[in-house]
Amino acid sequence: MNVIVAGCGKIGQNIIENLVKEDHNIVAIERSGEVINEVSDVYDITTVMGNAVDCDVLSEAGVENCDLFVAMTGSDEFNMLACYIAKKMGAKETIARIRNPEFNDKSLSFLRQQLFLSMSINPEALAAKDIYNTLKFPGAVKIETFSRRNLEMVEILVKENSAINGLSITKMREKSSAKCLVCAVQRGDEVFIPDGNFIFKPGDKVGITASPAEIAKFFKDLKSRTKSSKNIMLLGGSKTAFYLSKMLIEDGSSVKIIDRDEKRCKELCDQLPEASIAYGDGSRQDVLVEEGLLNVDAFVALTGFDEQNVLIAMYAAERNVPKVAAKINHKALIPMANKLGLDSTISQADITSSLIVGFARALENSMGSKVETLYKVMDGKVEALEFVVKSDSALVEKAVKDIPLIENTLIAGIMRGRRTIIPSGDDVILSGDNVIVITTRAHLQDLSDIIKK
Repeated sequence: MNVIVAGCGKIGQNIIENLVKEDHNIVAIERSGEVINEVSDVYDITTVMGNAVDCDVLSEAGVENCDLFVAMTGSDEFNMLACYIAKKMGAKETIARIRNPEFNDKSLSFLRQQLFLSMSINPEALAAKDIYNTLKFPGAVKIETFSRRNLEMVEILVKENSAINGLSITKMREKSSAKCLVCAVQRGDEVFIPDGNFIFKPGDKVGITASPAEIAKFFKDLKSRTKSSKNIMLLGGSKTAFYLSKMLIEDGSSVKIIDRDEKRCKELCDQLPEASIAYGDGSRQDVLVEEGLLNVDAFVALTGFDEQNVLIAMYAAERNVPKVAAKINHKALIPMANKLGLDSTISQADITSSLIVGFARALENSMGSKVETLYKVMDGKVEALEFVVKSDSALVEKAVKDIPLIENTLIAGIMRGRRTIIPSGDDVILSGDNVIVITTRAHLQDLSDIIKK
């Protein structure tokens, strides 16, 4: 497909990187000469320096033949205008980054309709939701949801004192009666789709699929910490902190936000009257302790500086805060942070690019059993995809055991209405089912792609 990406900041470049891997024809538009040179040096794509609301610039980028136009600049209004003009000039589908909290669901719906937007994306709100999910199950380092939250994929980290350390998957099933499926394991740089004989070791990152109720049962059976974090400290008064605080407060949690910008603190006091807002330098250990770090259930570092988030989150972990997470947008820092012992990391860039890659795949195959949801999991080494089964699919009326799957691929869940099925070999796929596939193979576009040819 022909894709134009306007705005080449951290998130824009992450989107470009992932769309290039999907073999799309990419054109990047950016006003900064320094940034455009950086993009040209890293990626083999066409670049256009200029303003993305300038008709001549859009024409030079080939907007008349554009299948997907993505506006990811730092200005919501600019993104909306760029998408509107691109649509008028011939772009088939448009996606705008819109992140201002003032745009509520009602106004966003109106804007999408009036501006002919295919989708609006709020990276900060998406990241906040991701963090909220992990705080719900403190034993998890990451949670992805499928089929309107009826099925979840949870990543857990095996530690020396973990209940499953040294157990095979078969033995683990004897310790927990939860209806769940171990669908992937990451050990170092390797990823496995394991069988029942696989034995867990410390440092393994394990992906498990089940319904939310069964996930809770799994953690309880293995005596993992299951109580939701209710007393949370956030470092940095970013938009992500605002969205996360709203979710936590609505859930009955106590929230404290520390920020070094006095003006921002006053804004947050007005926007979040139920939260406790502290003006101070949260990078100082004495300030964190004074504000109650040692008494919280969870600490989340959400400043605009990745390195600071990692270091301060590690300090919180050393002070035995039960749940610690950090926002990191530089991809290279994430595995480093994990090796240093920081379990939960959140990347707005990765979340956003996964959403756009999934949308692009769905566009490419809109007539088949298209991709409904796509997540990059296990540090991006595994894809978790959700498909809706159409009546003419080759898998309809087939039992799972009779489907010759391609290597390193697993059917991890079947959603039938409100019913969650963790599939055995005898379960049959029906038209209308939502099927969740876990694979180390890239570029699956249709459910039929999982069949060995």
